[in-house]
Amino acid sequence: MVPYADRKLKVFSGNANLPLAKAMAEHIGVSLGDMNVGLFSNGEIRVDVNESVRGADCFVISSGVQPVNQHLMELLIIGDALRRASARRITAVLPHYPYARQDRKARGREPITAKLVANLITTAGFARLLTIDLHANQIQGFFDKPVDHLHAGPLIAEYFKQKGYGGKDTVVVSPDASGVARARDLATKLNCGIAIIDKRRPEPNVSEVMNIIGEVNGKAAIMVDDMIDTAGTIVHGAEAIKKAGATHVFAACSHGVFSGPAYERLATSPFEEIVVTDTIPTTSDLLGDRLKVVSVAPLLARAIIRIHEDLSVSKIFDEEPRL
Repeated sequence: MVPYADRKLKVFSGNANLPLAKAMAEHIGVSLGDMNVGLFSNGEIRVDVNESVRGADCFVISSGVQPVNQHLMELLIIGDALRRASARRITAVLPHYPYARQDRKARGREPITAKLVANLITTAGFARLLTIDLHANQIQGFFDKPVDHLHAGPLIAEYFKQKGYGGKDTVVVSPDASGVARARDLATKLNCGIAIIDKRRPEPNVSEVMNIIGEVNGKAAIMVDDMIDTAGTIVHGAEAIKKAGATHVFAACSHGVFSGPAYERLATSPFEEIVVTDTIPTTSDLLGDRLKVVSVAPLLARAIIRIHEDLSVSKIFDEEPRL
């Protein structure tokens, strides 16, 4: 580790994803800030910052990891502690933004919790947000502060390129119409076509495949989404694609939430590999070597350095992805 020259850059982490935080700090060339994050006897979160942050540019790493509510509160309390300790600027680094799926009112009397979380982050004292692959791009507009929105697509594309996939014998599949832009972006990077699964949801967390729009017969199919939660949608899609004649079927997503029956469903699915990033800690004996994790630590580390040095973060997208 080469120490970063500017000691006004400080990186802190809650308990949500310490392996990713440590990897990011190593790529930056700093040590994680000296801080204790624990619990009082009644379960309330306690934060002690054990070093001076006066005038420092602080980055706080957390993520939407179970238990989500506890880790969100950790982030808010750490931000408040740093603000009251006179940090010059505090940036929330949330690789996986929590409550992102509730970004609008789909029916009466529903909350918009993605906006509520944005308000809480701002109130806690954070001056900007650094995140990866928001569930909906409009969440950026929920903040009156700068939002640096990174994408894991280039890393995922590089992974499949190194395995020899791409071109006319590969197709990228969107599990629904809302993910077409994401699928098209990955297909462009792999120089291949796209297909779309037409589905309906008779009730929440239940999906039914109606049609496959596009050609998958005789091709290696890569199903891409921003997250895999209970895995019902993506597994049903994989079964339909395999039945339609796909030679190989892969899953790829930025955020492996994997809640409820996800691991069991994926273990019995046609997927040869499930490719995720480490925005959420992921491991499973059920999936074994079929689960492939691509690290976003180098990407986030480069973004943090550029933010600290007041350089363009979008220039990262012009660089070659680093696995």
